[in-house]
Amino acid sequence: MSTEQGYVGRVLGDRDEIILTLLDNMIWPILALVILGVLIFVPQALRNLEAIRLILWASVPIGLLVLAESLCLLSGHFDLSIGSIAGFSSMFTGMVLGTCPSCWSISTNPWLGFGLILATGATIGLVNGIMIAKVGLNPFLQTLAFLIIFEGAKTAIQTQPVTGLPQLYVSVGATPNFAIGVLLFAFLLFGLVLRFTSFGQSVYALGSSEKSAREVGIDTERLIIAVYTISGILAAIAGLMLTGFVGVVPPLIGEGLVFQAFAGAVIGGISLFGGRGKVTGALGGVVLIQIIQSALNNSSAVSATQIQMVNGFVLLVAILLYSTQAKLRARILASGAV
Repeated sequence: MSTEQGYVGRVLGDRDEIILTLLDNMIWPILALVILGVLIFVPQALRNLEAIRLILWASVPIGLLVLAESLCLLSGHFDLSIGSIAGFSSMFTGMVLGTCPSCWSISTNPWLGFGLILATGATIGLVNGIMIAKVGLNPFLQTLAFLIIFEGAKTAIQTQPVTGLPQLYVSVGATPNFAIGVLLFAFLLFGLVLRFTSFGQSVYALGSSEKSAREVGIDTERLIIAVYTISGILAAIAGLMLTGFVGVVPPLIGEGLVFQAFAGAVIGGISLFGGRGKVTGALGGVVLIQIIQSALNNSSAVSATQIQMVNGFVLLVAILLYSTQAKLRARILASGAV
């Protein structure tokens, strides 16, 4: 009898392990279903390799923002300001480099532009981290304040497209294969760092329990500052790539992207409460979001004025999927089978 019970227990345990694995990798079957649906109802969105490359190219800026948000979420925090950091960094640097009539036109050196946009994003992220880790501000309130401040600052600087940017500065994001390569390299790099380095293990530990992480010797304040600084740098690179994709710095650059970043990260399996998730799943979330966006743009059933509303529903579905996943995981773990 005990042998039969042991066998049944192993079978149930294996089944629950399979279910947990499927829950952790939920993005891939969802992505496959969405691709199938697009091929059936909006086939022109994936009509050839060039269309697929365009989707991947357009996903580069939002992909970098998803990566930034994923890093913050894994650490048990989040960043509402990544879109405004991308926008302000791009606009500020564009005003320095641009030759438009209202630009500052301080320099036309593209290397100065690369350094300036990264330094701007890093500085804003650093301040975010210091205010949260050292001053003790709530991440929601701090990053919401910076979202408002830097979107307002961007508008105060310029209300017209910034043009006349150096060719090399623009070409980084304007070259599809290079931009896609940057995105894939960034995800590969952070995937390896989070999995195989002490920094990555510390990020997961911080996200699981800040108190426990502190008790095992992790400098949580320094780690939080580092996470937000890296997030700011990734947001700045996203702004650079978006500038190259568009060819100019539009006045609304970066606005509304934080919600797509959240949706991509959550659909990709990153926990809203920290300590669980993989950046590979987040990459799947990026592709999913962009395929949906491309399908909406190519669909005659959805007008341009309705796309933002549909994006809101996508975010809602992402939250519902996350909630369902969390409940199923908790139920399985509570059963004691795993």
